[in-house]
Amino acid sequence: MSYGAQLARCARKFPDRVAVRHGDRELTFPELDARVSRLANALTARGVGRGDRVAIVMHNRIEVAEAFLATARLGAISVPVNFRLVPDEIAYILADSGATALLVDTPLAATCAEAVRALDDPPRTVLVAGEDDGSGVVRAGPRAEPYEAALAAATAEDPGIDVPENAPAFLMYTSGTTGRPKGAVLTHLNLVMATYAVLAATGGVRQEPAAVLVGVPMFHISGLNNTLRGLIDGGRVVIDASTRFDPAALVELLEREQITSCFLVPSQWQAVCAVPGIEDRRLALRTLVWGASVAPPSVLQALRDRFPEAPAYSAFGQTEMSPTTTMLRAEDAVRKMGSVGTPLPGIEVRVVDEDMNDVPVGAVGEVVYRGPTTMLGYWNKPEETEEAFAGGWFHSGDLCRMDGEGFLYVVDRKKDMIISGGENIYCAEVEAAIDAHPGVAEVAVIGVDHPRWVQTPRAVVVPADPAAPPSERDIIAHCRDRLASYKKPTSVVFTDALPRNASGKIQKFRLRERYGAEDAGTGSGTGAGVDAHTRIGTPSVPEPPRSVK
Repeated sequence: MSYGAQLARCARKFPDRVAVRHGDRELTFPELDARVSRLANALTARGVGRGDRVAIVMHNRIEVAEAFLATARLGAISVPVNFRLVPDEIAYILADSGATALLVDTPLAATCAEAVRALDDPPRTVLVAGEDDGSGVVRAGPRAEPYEAALAAATAEDPGIDVPENAPAFLMYTSGTTGRPKGAVLTHLNLVMATYAVLAATGGVRQEPAAVLVGVPMFHISGLNNTLRGLIDGGRVVIDASTRFDPAALVELLEREQITSCFLVPSQWQAVCAVPGIEDRRLALRTLVWGASVAPPSVLQALRDRFPEAPAYSAFGQTEMSPTTTMLRAEDAVRKMGSVGTPLPGIEVRVVDEDMNDVPVGAVGEVVYRGPTTMLGYWNKPEETEEAFAGGWFHSGDLCRMDGEGFLYVVDRKKDMIISGGENIYCAEVEAAIDAHPGVAEVAVIGVDHPRWVQTPRAVVVPADPAAPPSERDIIAHCRDRLASYKKPTSVVFTDALPRNASGKIQKFRLRERYGAEDAGTGSGTGAGVDAHTRIGTPSVPEPPRSVK
């Protein structure tokens, strides 16, 4: 069940099919298989063996797929790294993972070299993919070698290593919205089973090969998953740049490559549906997937109008689950608006209280998982792993409710929930209400200490027009008809931008550091929140669980 073995099977079964394409470059399955073996043998010659970590810091390109598959074939562990990180953040991941090899591309060579210089024990091997003029190798530092030269000097013979399916295959660093990222250890079996679960939920393997677009960053679990899923049944993976989104250019690519499966977020699908003349395009889409946020009715209707023959699915999950856990199918999208669907085949889901008791239907609790896609644990973090697997189930940190038909609804992140006067306040609900204000561009809600209520909500707002921001009174009054009194923010802080990590997720721990004190921040000082609470000041499946090393 290793992807290294899965690739070899496809090379034998589909000798004439194109496996992967990026721009004008393409490789058939046998060509990809040979290059993967060459890279595996090149890494072996440089001292990389089973269990060693190979960090990959590249933009979307074919070499990323080769690196994923070569480390799998070798029994080593891929460590995809976000190419948007700064040198200090890259250095942390290299040090935490103990990477013995580093694969980079020319545009990121200098950034990676700076990261490597900060390490006491840097990777022994650095291979640079990209232009052949040698500039990337020079910028990458004294240990660097050209990627293509290393492959050319290696044999294309299969290394012949028997890799156990339960061995670690990927070390995926979570986004770090609560601090430094943690490395989730995913096995070969985790990822293969995740692929088959999604295939089963979306109609299974068809006789006609799929053409899967990978337009999200390949360092992300969604990019990794789509890359591997596209190859497993002899399909074609089309790799697109992930640095900017151009809906018109994407439609051109969908038509030119006859893409059959594509993942986008709802706002991107909305932009695609609005491209002039799209109804006249000869598109081959047969599976539409959206995720990351709820799709409003207008987007669902646009998808139905533009792609009546292609069902749309909403995917939900997290890195630690490889990643998809539930899926909302097309036939339920309107009827179950706001739901993230039902569990994929093989994934067990419960909604529990603090004592691991199932909560009643419709009640809010933490969703926990068990199944063959569950990570081994967090890299070299035994306490965090033990906490995540308390009671023998993986604790997602998501607060959810489940209806009588088994459909799951996400309410908030557990760590973001505010308990005020004994009442639970879900930040996501408050943020949704504030976000509807026309003067608000972005908002994040945090809890701040309160002498009577223990905690109370504070809204951190980015105004739509910095020159004419709404007042604190306006924001709180706007919430009055949308939220129960105790849920309304009692203070508002205005800022130019919300802190985000390299994946674009809001870092609430930074907001708490800056605005979490009772008297932190500045606001309009209107006192508009006194009817909600007393004012707090002028605002602004392993058994047992184990560590893996």
